[in-house]
Amino acid sequence: MTRQLRIVVGITGGIAAYKALSVVRAFVRDGHDVNVVATDAALEFVGRASLEALSRNPISTGLYDDVANVRHVQLGQTADVVVVAPATANTLANMAGGHAHDLLGNILLATRGRVVVAPAMHTEMWNHPATQANVATLRARGVSIVGPETGNLTGDDSGVGRMVEPDSLVAACYAAAHSPQRLDLVGKRILISGGGTREQIDPVRFLGNRSSGRQAVALAEAALARGAKVSFVHAFMDVAVPAGVDAHHTPTAAEMLETMVQLSPQHDIVVMAAAVADYRPVDISDEKIKKSADGAPVKLGLEQTADVLATISQSPGRTNLIVGFAAETASGSALEELAREKCERKRCDVVAANTVSWTEGIASHDNAVTLVWRNTPKIERITGDKLSVAHRILDMLV
Repeated sequence: MTRQLRIVVGITGGIAAYKALSVVRAFVRDGHDVNVVATDAALEFVGRASLEALSRNPISTGLYDDVANVRHVQLGQTADVVVVAPATANTLANMAGGHAHDLLGNILLATRGRVVVAPAMHTEMWNHPATQANVATLRARGVSIVGPETGNLTGDDSGVGRMVEPDSLVAACYAAAHSPQRLDLVGKRILISGGGTREQIDPVRFLGNRSSGRQAVALAEAALARGAKVSFVHAFMDVAVPAGVDAHHTPTAAEMLETMVQLSPQHDIVVMAAAVADYRPVDISDEKIKKSADGAPVKLGLEQTADVLATISQSPGRTNLIVGFAAETASGSALEELAREKCERKRCDVVAANTVSWTEGIASHDNAVTLVWRNTPKIERITGDKLSVAHRILDMLV
């Protein structure tokens, strides 16, 4: 921690409000001054006593609390960061419309600090065009949107709309607080691919990988925050497609290749962060492949898929900047050597290589990336949460 931050945590009325308790606790543990602003609906889910005990400050709920000190303005004016967690669909609509009918709305209008929002709602509400438009409006104003993720929701529902975990949100708040707001990508078009492709074996099974898509989503969110127009080509992910991007779903390597070849020439920067399956079955069964009675092994013929990165990098007359990702089990100098070899062989401009294992790199919230440039000895090593890594990669590209 470089300095103590003044943080306002706004809690609204959603079941994910319980996660805000861990967010408040983490900020206080790290030595920051935390004020909690809870809506009346939020107090239906979490208790005042818990919030005051964790924040070590009295919580604020009413617009007319402490009027003598103009608290509805003072909290916003003095905050380094205002984080809203969870942010319901109604809260996002109020923020986009500039409504100030409660204390939190006034603080958000009065703040000069960074604003970080963690949406949480049912999938249908998140996907509704009104919500997507509201998120795009907020992002255009410089609000950092973190999540949502895919997972279990209230009741038996499952899908996009789950609030990010507290540690990821805390890291995003620190990244926002310590990074100046930049609009250095205004007028630029960026194409990003993400997620893991799946190659069908039969109607039930597929060849795939463990990619969560988090790093690609972080890159898209960072680029949007810096003013770029972003196209997002994605396979299967554990996180939501960021609001405000031109999204294209490409489940297989062949479909991703076709879309990337079509879109690449229209963009200034291409970041190939997707985990594309290297192999696919030679034959796809129309029926589920059954176990044999004698337990004999099943032989599966495989063929290589097309190389998406090499194809777009080696397209005749290209003028854009192309960045490839390389997930390797090597580390240190061996990782750097593999990254340089890949950069030269595929003829892209930059390769971002990261070490992956059962517990790091893939499906995690943090990353460690080594950037190498083709035809130069230049190298950059970046570590941190994936949003911080995304911004640092964009710094290098700018």
